[in-house]
Amino acid sequence: MMVMSMSVIISFIIPMVVMTIATILSKKMINDREKSSPFECGFDPKSSARMPFSLRFFLIAVIFLIFDVEIALILPIVIIMKTSNIIMWTMSTLFFIMVLLGGLYHEWNQGALQWAE
Repeated sequence: MMVMSMSVIISFIIPMVVMTIATILSKKMINDREKSSPFECGFDPKSSARMPFSLRFFLIAVIFLIFDVEIALILPIVIIMKTSNIIMWTMSTLFFIMVLLGGLYHEWNQGALQWAE
């Protein structure tokens, strides 16, 4: 039992020491202007590398991904219709669709689906 506990302790200590040494050695000590700026073939950058990102585009992309995943979850419901209890199938399908419609209503109510202002 003593050997087992020692091996567990050693298996925790060695990785922590290795990670600590790697963290200490990997730190950049010198931050100069040339290393911090984006490289464009030796020329000065024409514009800022940190351009503002449209939050509206991001929200539309996230909404698209959410509804895409929801469609992927709805497709198996049709396949299992013949092999499951029809009442349980109907109740679970209606619950799932009501959750989807509730989310759609919330997004619509918050104005996330407005394309132009």
